[in-house]
Amino acid sequence: MADTHTTGEMHGCIVCGRLHELYVVYDKAGRFVDCTIMSAGARVVPNAERPLVACDRHSAADIERAVRRVYGKGKDIDD
Repeated sequence: MADTHTTGEMHGCIVCGRLHELYVVYDKAGRFVDCTIMSAGARVVPNAERPLVACDRHSAADIERAVRRVYGKGKDIDD
């Protein structure tokens, strides 16, 4: 883990924009590795490229729609 660094960051909910505090881990090259939510009432939205967070009150369907709206459809495994 010596090749990583952790930073505290504020990120908005992908659905409603409410701010949540995260500890985000980046590798030596500056790529996102993992994150942990420090504020109550939120959960991590799985994404391999960036830290994403959503409030606990939003449904999985709401979160999926918001991710598609903001970041697009995403790549298929076969691409």
